Amino acid sequence: MVEHDPAGGRRALSQWLAHIESVHFRSVDLGLDRVSAVLQKLLPQGPSFIVITVAGTNGKGSAVEMLSAIYSQTNLCVGTYTSPHLVSYTERVQVNRQEVAQSELCAAFEEIERSRVDIPLTYFEFGTLAALLIFQNRGVQLALLEVGMGGRLDAVNAVDPSVALISSVAIDHQSWLGSDREAIAVEKAGIMRKSRPVICAEPEPPLTIAQQAERIGAKLYQLGEHFSYTSHGDRWHWIGPGVEMKNLPMPQMIGGFQLQNASGVLMVVTALSHAVSLSEGQIHRGLSSARLRGRFEIVQSEPMIVLDVAHNLAAAVELSLNLDAFSVDGQTLAVCGMLQDKPVAEIAAQLETTVDAWYLGSIQDARGCTADELAQAIKTRTTKPIFTHDSVVAAYHAACKRAAFSDRIVVFGSFHTVGDIIAALKTDNVVH
Repeated sequence: MVEHDPAGGRRALSQWLAHIESVHFRSVDLGLDRVSAVLQKLLPQGPSFIVITVAGTNGKGSAVEMLSAIYSQTNLCVGTYTSPHLVSYTERVQVNRQEVAQSELCAAFEEIERSRVDIPLTYFEFGTLAALLIFQNRGVQLALLEVGMGGRLDAVNAVDPSVALISSVAIDHQSWLGSDREAIAVEKAGIMRKSRPVICAEPEPPLTIAQQAERIGAKLYQLGEHFSYTSHGDRWHWIGPGVEMKNLPMPQMIGGFQLQNASGVLMVVTALSHAVSLSEGQIHRGLSSARLRGRFEIVQSEPMIVLDVAHNLAAAVELSLNLDAFSVDGQTLAVCGMLQDKPVAEIAAQLETTVDAWYLGSIQDARGCTADELAQAIKTRTTKPIFTHDSVVAAYHAACKRAAFSDRIVVFGSFHTVGDIIAALKTDNVVH
């Protein structure tokens, strides 16, 4: 029996989150039967809003943020559903770029609980249904839905998108999605729909992307084939089918790969232009205003502190490139916490020439690695000093005490890791 908020007689958000985590005996159980059955009860006519679904190994959060910033330049009511969150669960569901209230989420969970009867929804399925219900109740006209894992069997895929975007395809979540890019691409291609546009911003896509599009009759727009971009100093140009945009502002998120993400975003905007017309000025303002925490986010300069949610090998490659591009005179101290299903040793090897010392913290989650487990894996690929701590916050504090003004601290490895440090930074006086 779940406790109720003694003040109002209803469950508080923290109680709801504990409850929805306990309903299904697995934290991940991919499939659409459960979520589709409950969605039919909640919204029998289906959602009334335009849907853009975004999948991808990396870059999908950045793409959703850019799309949200662009479409928010219009008079449309825009909803965004993303995951995971960094600090607060309310980050996941936003309307017009504002997080929804805890009470609104609790009300949605309560309605889902009544409707599901004995259907054992997962934590992510509860969250997806809550977002869709809130969007419907708020009169959202366009919703941006970020896939949690894969695509084909992800809860988000219970809704038919008007346009689908695949931001990238790399190796991650092999236990659920497959062991190679071809198999993983099939899962991500599951968000495609017959006769509807699907944009692939992966520059070297597995053949299974085009094969799946042809098999179901989706309209595939492939980076490098149907649209492209070029960089020109602090501006860039984009060319799509019958459209050319010049002198665009650079994405505000750091990294050359963000142009790849932005290019896919502009193809989405073009593909949806029959339903939502945008001026170049609106697109420029949207690109200029898009911001996302934890994507090579430099929060301090002396010593430099970088936050990055990089948690797979492809993201580690990009992190390494960014660290090289933003070099410092001193040493680089890595504060790292990771989940158990990640290729820790391979990620450490990718950063071996950049990192001078490792400060490892245990992640306080059932799927989290302990600092000792991380150390065992990392020491097979490095001769650099390794220090272990009970938490990533303790690891961060230790790195701060060691860091000189000319040094750099890079916090990475998981949303849990970066989220814990963001929360700590709000009250932390260790480094200024």
